Amino acid sequence: MSRASIAFGVPGDIHSATGGYVYDRTIMAKLAQLGWEVELVGLGEGFPNPDFFTVCRAHERLTAISPQTPIVIDGLALGVMPRTAQALSEQHTLIALVHHPLALESGLTQEEASHLQQSETQALQYAQHVIVTSQATARIMKNFGVTEDRISVVVPGTEHVEAAPRHASTTTQLLSVGSITHRKGFDVLIQALVLIKDLSWQLTIVGDMTRDVECANRVIELIHQHHLQTRITITGKLPQADLSAFYSNSDVFVLASRFEGYGMAYAEAMAHGLPIIGTTAGAIPDTVPLLAGLLVEPDDVLELAKSLRTMVVEPETRQSFAKEALATALSLPSWQTSAAVFANAILATQGAVGSNAERKLKGSIAR
Repeated sequence: MSRASIAFGVPGDIHSATGGYVYDRTIMAKLAQLGWEVELVGLGEGFPNPDFFTVCRAHERLTAISPQTPIVIDGLALGVMPRTAQALSEQHTLIALVHHPLALESGLTQEEASHLQQSETQALQYAQHVIVTSQATARIMKNFGVTEDRISVVVPGTEHVEAAPRHASTTTQLLSVGSITHRKGFDVLIQALVLIKDLSWQLTIVGDMTRDVECANRVIELIHQHHLQTRITITGKLPQADLSAFYSNSDVFVLASRFEGYGMAYAEAMAHGLPIIGTTAGAIPDTVPLLAGLLVEPDDVLELAKSLRTMVVEPETRQSFAKEALATALSLPSWQTSAAVFANAILATQGAVGSNAERKLKGSIAR
């Protein structure tokens, strides 16, 4: 019996530390463990703003794949490759993997967002199926012309870890994890912390500073402007194995994202038993329940500062949120479970495509 096979089209560096790349490579690894033959197809750098030659090379690599092999393409690339999507849909089972719509990236001009909305809507019409990572993104897909019957929700897995005991301290240790980009809202977080300078806290930011250098420089500028150099530490990106120690030594997880397609960092923090401060943007309320932390509107500096103050001065509140956060994390699926759901979505799509083709063929013969 032949093994099921799948090709994954992924732009950029698959080993990047962002949530989307962690999702892609972990799902691929778990599918392989389930017995699938998994082919990684590198699509090149620069997405979602690739140059002409990158798009051409990506098109050649994808169209060279055997028509018998279903192709999953990460939405970071597919959304700006509608012509390739059209070409693939004629002979392949094409599945889009949308972490979050390109047009909803923070910091875009209205013209850029409109262009990406049009391009991604066009590309998605050629995908036989769309896999998204949260119910919130599934709801958003209707704005891109994707009907509910073409969508599967496969949330990221969460590793269940043993939460470390928290030791009482006069200084509240805050932790924020995420690439330093406009969407992650570190500028808002710094401004909110300025409003609680009277309290005893320290913030550690773990995140890549090279993905958006202008944004990273702005965050550093804000820290110096408000004389917070001794209270805020930026480590840069770290290996996953090194991150556990930061979770264990922290009291509160905070991330002021302007949008999240799921929010893997929030789920990981909950798995380590940390109470959460976040925003109501995108899928965050789906990931973080009300009793696990405090969520405020994105870009609301005053409300974020109030939530930070509450967490710093009320240890009992922190403990209550932490208990619920850990309980929530224990109910989240493992990566093995998520990969099995992902595999079933692929197989169901192949079956539907095969049935449609068979019906078309029978209709042609009848005529």
